[in-house]
Amino acid sequence: MDKKEITEEMHLEKKWFEDAKNQTLETLPAFMNNILNGYVHDYGTICHAISACALAAAYAANNSDQGGITGFQASFVLWDFIRQWSYSSNRCGLRILDYDAMLYPGYADHYDKVISEEIWESLQEEAKKKLEQAKKNKEFASPNVVEHWRSIVDGKVPFGFRVGND
Repeated sequence: MDKKEITEEMHLEKKWFEDAKNQTLETLPAFMNNILNGYVHDYGTICHAISACALAAAYAANNSDQGGITGFQASFVLWDFIRQWSYSSNRCGLRILDYDAMLYPGYADHYDKVISEEIWESLQEEAKKKLEQAKKNKEFASPNVVEHWRSIVDGKVPFGFRVGND
């Protein structure tokens, strides 16, 4: 197979992402093979290629006899993927903001600097663990960071956030 040299400026990912939606368990291998082996990828295009392959696999699974998940389930899949791919060591939680919603006044509460009680407790617990590590190893963190952890353990919610319903 001759490989076509591509650049991000060509925006081939737009078609890849669209085609990903129609993949099945049967068509997925050829789809992925074409995207990964049909092109000479650069630093950026390989990222789009991997994203398209991941999306295609998710769509193929959802298009299978076992698929047909709800929007709620799809949201779980997204968060599961994000955690496993980029944040597997995250202990306190994550948040995604949709800045498009800022165009509508009814979504103002989405942008409050508020964290849940559960997130706050996780932050305090992690800060406590890090303080214990810092005690054992003086080179573990700078004094400013240690003081920040101590303030969290002592109940000071950082960065202007408050604890409440998020």
